[in-house]
Amino acid sequence: MLHPGQVLFDGEKPLPFLPAVDHYAGSEKLMKKALQLQNELGPVFDITFDCEDGARAGAEREHAEMAADLIMGDNNRHGRCGARIHDIAHASWQQDLDILVSRAGRRLPFLTLPKARGADDVGAQIGALRRAETDHRLDRRIPVHVLIETHGALRDVWRIAALPGVESLDFGLMDFVSAHHGAIPGSAMRSPGQFEHPLVVRAKCEISAAALANGVVPAHNVTTELQDLDIIRSDARRARAEFGYLRMWSIHPNQILPIVEAMRPDFSEVGLAAEVLVAAQDHGWGPIRHDGKLHDRASYRYCWELLARAQATGMTLPAEAQTRFFAAGATR
Repeated sequence: MLHPGQVLFDGEKPLPFLPAVDHYAGSEKLMKKALQLQNELGPVFDITFDCEDGARAGAEREHAEMAADLIMGDNNRHGRCGARIHDIAHASWQQDLDILVSRAGRRLPFLTLPKARGADDVGAQIGALRRAETDHRLDRRIPVHVLIETHGALRDVWRIAALPGVESLDFGLMDFVSAHHGAIPGSAMRSPGQFEHPLVVRAKCEISAAALANGVVPAHNVTTELQDLDIIRSDARRARAEFGYLRMWSIHPNQILPIVEAMRPDFSEVGLAAEVLVAAQDHGWGPIRHDGKLHDRASYRYCWELLARAQATGMTLPAEAQTRFFAAGATR
């Protein structure tokens, strides 16, 4: 029986199925703590080792080497630890890239590119990444996540989303607000202002729209709240429900589970999606009637992406759907 990933996106670029949280860790201590937590909870969140802001000035090489060693280490059981390198204007970005690709390229799920001034910057860094992959004889292409946090990057966001290899567009709220030289108040860096100020709302909508139209995952900025789980959960829920973000950054372990919970689909909808997909597969993916309603490939695509998002957030799926679509050996 054909898998939905084989038949439902002919001629289209399907969204990659990424965990709902991208958790940032900058120091060796926090990196190891994040790995321990990921091993306890499972791969319901990604980890990004920060070789940009996390690296002490003058110790960029040592920091990148430490991050690469942890990525290759035995505690990285799920293979979901990426890294953020320096921006293209920084003297160490090429060194970061070379160290990470040469020492950890075969286990890097992604590299994150910060502070791009436009599509040309992103294209130049992707080009350097592809050359490094060739130089170090990698048999894979490492996906790229791009931070949209400058005026130029927002202007070029549709071009950036369309670049080969881009897997995620991440909104950098703090730098974006700062780039407006006080024209946007500091209250727009936190809730409720971040969801209400017109210039910030415009940026969030444009990033999400460009990402989703190009088969790229939109990732929401961090919340500054570290303790109040209801606020964290509310921020993630608004990002998902009002702006279409499918992923969100975390900067503290307290933030991870509330974000995962907020990003999960409604379970009743997941159950229905599983029933529809099982019946559709049994009928060779032609139109079916299920529970008195007509379904075809348009609704199958919706059901499949809903089911995949549920699986990525650690929800327990109906047993038959789990076996057919996500068990070892299922073709995707």
